[in-house]
Amino acid sequence: MADLQILPATSEMVSEIVLLEEACFSAPWTRKMLEAELTGNPFAHFLVALRQDRSEGRAESEILGYHCFWIVFEELRLMNLAVRESMRRQGVGKALVLEACRLGSEQAATRAILEVRASNDAARSLYTHLGFMQVGRRPQYYTQPTEDAILMEKNPLVLSDWRQPERSVPLRR
Repeated sequence: MADLQILPATSEMVSEIVLLEEACFSAPWTRKMLEAELTGNPFAHFLVALRQDRSEGRAESEILGYHCFWIVFEELRLMNLAVRESMRRQGVGKALVLEACRLGSEQAATRAILEVRASNDAARSLYTHLGFMQVGRRPQYYTQPTEDAILMEKNPLVLSDWRQPERSVPLRR
């Protein structure tokens, strides 16, 4: 049986997170950047989505996605969200965002903000489904390729809008 668990990332996971970052982004964060966020930025938080497979007597885990976000006073800033391509549209990204929002709310964040590539329809759809609204555009914000960023916000950050995330949920097949 395989379950999805959302847990804080550890420094031992950086190598696997780097591989996921490189697979998901055209201009990925470097190992040094990821390590700096994980260990040196007091505002940064990292979550990983792990698949726990306990079938046939095995106890294996695999990182399916990760989410880096900042909590700065009353603001939750969603930074990087990456999900293994084979696991997209199965609830992994949603579970990571919901847990980030729960943690932000617990630490008094009252709004959530993010930037997303204008062409990233899947991510924009996820955020819209979760109640984020487009509030602006940053022309030519991204490189490789050059592209506008869509600014999105959820204000107020109200968790009762969503079913509370579970720490361990079955993966959809």
